[in-house]
Amino acid sequence: MSSPPSSHPAAPQPPLPPLSAPPSPHQTAAAKAAVPAALPVVTHGNAVRVASPAPRLLDLVRHQARLLHYSIRTEQAYVHWVRHFVQFHRLRHPSELSGPDVEAFLTWLAAERQVSPSTHRQALAALLFLYQKVLGLDLPWMQAIGRPKTRERLPVVLSHAEVSRVLGELSVPLSHTTQAADAALVHQVIGHLMYGTGMRLMEALRLRIKDVEFERRALIVREGKGGKDRVVMLPASLEGALRAQMSRAHERWLDDRTHQVAGVVLPHALARKYPRAAESWAWYWLFPQDSLSRDPRATEPDGQHTVRRHHVLDVSFQRAFKQAVGRAGIAKPASPHTLRHSFATHLLLAGYDIRTVQELLGHADVSTTMIYTHVLKLGGGAVQSPLDRLKPGGIDGPDFDAFVRQPRVTSW
Repeated sequence: MSSPPSSHPAAPQPPLPPLSAPPSPHQTAAAKAAVPAALPVVTHGNAVRVASPAPRLLDLVRHQARLLHYSIRTEQAYVHWVRHFVQFHRLRHPSELSGPDVEAFLTWLAAERQVSPSTHRQALAALLFLYQKVLGLDLPWMQAIGRPKTRERLPVVLSHAEVSRVLGELSVPLSHTTQAADAALVHQVIGHLMYGTGMRLMEALRLRIKDVEFERRALIVREGKGGKDRVVMLPASLEGALRAQMSRAHERWLDDRTHQVAGVVLPHALARKYPRAAESWAWYWLFPQDSLSRDPRATEPDGQHTVRRHHVLDVSFQRAFKQAVGRAGIAKPASPHTLRHSFATHLLLAGYDIRTVQELLGHADVSTTMIYTHVLKLGGGAVQSPLDRLKPGGIDGPDFDAFVRQPRVTSW
C-alpha cells in the first residue's frame, strides 16, 4: 500500500557543484614531486594518492601482544628478543628466514651468551609468537625446535634474623636528601609488606587504595601472575605503617587533582566505562611515584604520550634492597623475591599446611609450592650427620691447633 502524497512542497535541492577539468599531466607530475621520496606514491588515473607506510615489525609485535591482552612485561620481553633476532641476522626480515636460522640464533644464545634455560625458553617463546601470531605462519620446523630442559633450583631463603636485618637496613636513605629519606620509608613499608604477605614485587607495587581492607584485615591482590586475584592477610603489626603510607598517598592525590594531572592507569576498558574513576581516590596507587611519567600505551590527540602518575618503579626498590643486603652482611644472592621464598618457608616451619601456603602464594599447582618442602629438608635437626657421632668436641688436637695458629697468606 503506497503512502499518501505529502501536502508540503518538496524542499529545493542545492545546486550541484560545477565539474572541474581533469588535471593536466604537468599538474600530476608536480603533485608527485611534492610528495616526500620516502613515501610510496600510488596513481589511479590522474589522481595522486600517498600510500600509508607499512607498519614496522616491532609495532606489529606490540599490537598483537596488546590484542591478546599480554602484560606490558611480556610485550617488552617479546619486542626485545625479536629486535635481537633481526639484528643477529643482519636486519633480514623474519619472513625470509627459516628453522635453521632460528636454531642458529638460539644456539648463539646458549653457547656464546650462556643464557639460563629460562631465558632460552623466553627467547624461543618470543620467536614462536612472532611467526605464529604476528606473521601468521605455522611451519613444521616450529614443532621440531628443541626446548631447553627445565632444571629445578632451590630458592634462596633467609632466616628470621637475616630478614630482620635486611628490613631494618631498608630504612637507610640512598643519599642525604629529603626525597631519599621519604623513599627509604616507602621502601621499608614495601619490604615488610612483601615478607608479611608473600606478595610478588609487582603485586605489592600495584596495590590501590581500594585493595586495602583494614576491617577485614585483608589485602586484595588484583591480576597477579596469570591474571588471577587472591586475598592475603594484612599483618596487624603493619597496620600503622600502611595507614601512614595511605596518608602520604592522599596528599599526593590531592596535589595531582589540584594540578589536573591525568588519572592513573585503569585495567582494560574501565576508563571508558567509568570516565572519572581514574581520578578517584579509590583507584589511586598505594605507593605512588614521586615524579610523573609518560604512559607508553596511551597517547594524547597531539600524538604525545599521556603524562600521569605511576606507582613506585620496581628498579628503585630492587636497587635499595640490594644495598640493604650488602649493609646487613648477608653473603647470599638475595633479591626482593627472596622475601616471598622466606615467607613460604617460615610458614611451613610454623606448622601451616601446604594447601594454605599454596593459596596465599597464588600457585595454580601444589607442586610449585612443594619446592619449599625441599628447603626444609636441608635444615639441621631432621637428620644428624654421622660426623657428629664420632666425637662431640669437633675437630681438635695439637696438629689442628698448630694449623690454626700458623700465619697464612691467601690470594684469590
